[in-house]
Amino acid sequence: MKTLIHYAQTILLIGLIGGSVAQAQTPVTGYVDFGKLTPSADGGEFVEVNIRSNLISMAARLASKAEPQVADLLRGIQQVRVNVLGLSDANRMDIRKRVQTIRDELDALQWERVVTVQNPQEDVGVWLKMRGDEAVEGLVVTVLSGDKEAVLVNIVGNIRPEKVAMIGERFNIEPLKNLGPALEHTKH
Repeated sequence: MKTLIHYAQTILLIGLIGGSVAQAQTPVTGYVDFGKLTPSADGGEFVEVNIRSNLISMAARLASKAEPQVADLLRGIQQVRVNVLGLSDANRMDIRKRVQTIRDELDALQWERVVTVQNPQEDVGVWLKMRGDEAVEGLVVTVLSGDKEAVLVNIVGNIRPEKVAMIGERFNIEPLKNLGPALEHTKH
């Protein structure tokens, strides 16, 4: 009998641990997987910034007295990921295909495309994952800057629409700088 209880406890413990691990690996609403991005073989530009909630929380605490608006904004953000990839003859086609795949997936998942800019110098798209009209749960920016570079940005959190422009200002994401007021205007 003791052995049966021991086995039952072990199975229960394994189930709880397995469930916790599965929950930890479940992506947060608003997160977009860009896939594994690596520097080009020819040594082109490669930047990867991945800031998670623990560092963002610390920054919010540090900013709370000097810049309360920034601290309030940061409290709503769970993760920021920025990738900049230099384009060369070796990787240009693959990166363009990857960006198009990401865009197609966002459209298929019914993210709302809120900005599209296409001209010879750049190709920009901005998508939002909204929770009703009260919050932005995810924001994705894709930029193909001519034949020079690709930029991918994913911001995950619980962000009030009127704060989106502040994100653009603080993280220097040009397409977002004027987006906040436009989002607020569409709610009315």
